[in-house]
Amino acid sequence: MPLPHSDDRSDQLVRDPAGGIDRLLEIMRRLRDPVTGCPWDIEQDFASILPYTIEEAHEVADAIERQAWDELPGELGDLLLQVVFHAQMATDAGIFGFQDVVTAISDKMIARHPHVFGTESRDKSAAQQTLDWEKIKATERGPARVLDGVALGLPALTRAVKLQKRAARVGFDWPSTDEVVAKIAEEAAELVEARDTLTEAEVVEEFGDLLFVMANLARHLNFDPEAALRAANAKFSRRFGRIEDWLAEAGKSPSDSDLAEMDALWNRAKAEEKATKAG
Repeated sequence: MPLPHSDDRSDQLVRDPAGGIDRLLEIMRRLRDPVTGCPWDIEQDFASILPYTIEEAHEVADAIERQAWDELPGELGDLLLQVVFHAQMATDAGIFGFQDVVTAISDKMIARHPHVFGTESRDKSAAQQTLDWEKIKATERGPARVLDGVALGLPALTRAVKLQKRAARVGFDWPSTDEVVAKIAEEAAELVEARDTLTEAEVVEEFGDLLFVMANLARHLNFDPEAALRAANAKFSRRFGRIEDWLAEAGKSPSDSDLAEMDALWNRAKAEEKATKAG
């Protein structure tokens, strides 16, 4: 006997590997069906799903950082599911639907690429196109304060860079990296002083100031501080894994070792990596 709220056409689409986006939308609709759907999916709302959305975006970034191209389709699929999930919840609440999402981004892409879809010349650099993109965004926002619209939910380092870029557009910026490096030294000294004389809250504030200036240095050097920190995390994990490997060969674990031994093994791992790169 067929399930309530199910029909042969829906079942056929759900089981069709070539069903494309319509298949995914139908799967999500079925999962959220208040009678026959999944209890967990039915209970979710925008706030409860948000952490998963952020997590899936980071997993996409991780696959790209590792150049794990065989994993990337699955990770992108997980991220696409988040969009479909939010759109289905909006449909259930009568706010908007998936087609509204598609229309919004399609209209935005056309409006922000007049050199492709309009009459503007394509004879300009990628850097100039980035500036034009930001000008169009500013026009879309209308009259606003300089820092309005920089999303609060961004990773903190990414948001710091975006805030700094906005301020730089109106001339509030150091002219070169020399001034930024000098400011880093100043903030580091203030952090040391705060550690010895101020409250915990004040120490945290000084630490935040130092991170903010470090993000500014990354911006001046034209790289993403989030990507740099992800690479540093990966390097730390890789080298510490080698420490564990070598300790295991000696019948030990990190808890059986001490700082001096592990530091020596760290330097060995560092030298090993350098030799591998040189070779």
